[in-house]
Amino acid sequence: MAAPKLPPLPVILLANDLLEGEVVFRTRAGWTRDPRAALVVHDTEGAERLDTEAKAAMARNEVVDAYLVDVALDADGLPVPRHFRERFKISGPSNRPDLGKQAEYAVPGKR
Repeated sequence: MAAPKLPPLPVILLANDLLEGEVVFRTRAGWTRDPRAALVVHDTEGAERLDTEAKAAMARNEVVDAYLVDVALDADGLPVPRHFRERFKISGPSNRPDLGKQAEYAVPGKR
């Protein structure tokens, strides 16, 4: 069986918290709602480790819909998803930047 195709590098691991339904990001220490704290990997081996962690976290029922997202780094070195779907997903449930998590966190790409 061939290895799964990975998105272009660098990548982050994005998922939804199973109980809260919130978008969460993998860090070195676990999961966070803060997109600024997402672990960014720049090499294939790191991406494969994140992909393995995604499968394990889903098997443990910690998260659902975990997948790697290719990102660009903004001027501050923060990850910004390259695709609209993920940029929209991390922006929160509202288009109002003064409400929700987009007010709580300086969401990359939305400053």
